[in-house]
Amino acid sequence: MRLTEAAWTDVGGIRGETDLALLPTGSTEQHGPHAPLGTDAITAEAVAEAGAAAYEDRHEHPVPVAPPVTVGVAAEHRHFPGTLWVSEDTFRSYVRETVASLAHHGFDRVVLVNGHGGNAAALGKVAGRISREDGAYAVPFTWFEHAGEHSAEMGHGGPLETALVRHVRPDLVREDRVEEAREGASDGWGEWVGGVNLAYDSAEFTENGVVGDPSAGDADRGGELLDLAATALADLLEAVADRDRTPPEYRG
Repeated sequence: MRLTEAAWTDVGGIRGETDLALLPTGSTEQHGPHAPLGTDAITAEAVAEAGAAAYEDRHEHPVPVAPPVTVGVAAEHRHFPGTLWVSEDTFRSYVRETVASLAHHGFDRVVLVNGHGGNAAALGKVAGRISREDGAYAVPFTWFEHAGEHSAEMGHGGPLETALVRHVRPDLVREDRVEEAREGASDGWGEWVGGVNLAYDSAEFTENGVVGDPSAGDADRGGELLDLAATALADLLEAVADRDRTPPEYRG
């Protein structure tokens, strides 16, 4: 259930059936010359909706999907025009207050479905703070970490993200620029020496913002990625729904 498309009476009608909700988080940032700036938000929302649908198939009631957070922690891409970013503090506050809004309406077990690697650390911190301090429970879920053997090929604007966008929004992939994206891409993220990444910004190690080969990500692969992530998300929703949130006793 997309909250943006539901009437308030629709939402009120399911409050007694579930206390679960999903909040997609992404970014507006460069994804090479071929993929849209909104790739991370588009993919996060697609996975959230597919996971909610998989859960509904199992339990016969919908799970609300909040509108995505479309600007995230993305200063590492600031050299590329169109990239937007906020501080970690601003991002965490926005996520926390959005979860508080959901909890106010009874949806106080929230999975933060993430599509941007730069958000991951901030989401881990804010989920812990929500769960300790706010009378709600939140956990982060970054979709490309739950894509089976494909996860090892995660880059940036590379095969996985290109595949999923080709599957859910093929109109947004500039197919005539895919070869250009491949030729200007780097093989990996960063400049590593002795296990230390010397580069803070993507422009330091990739000519056009791409990491990985986008030509290796067709729409069929995107469908497989979506199925894998949706199944993993539905499994997580079941675990979150069943979790005993009674605080453990202090031990001294």
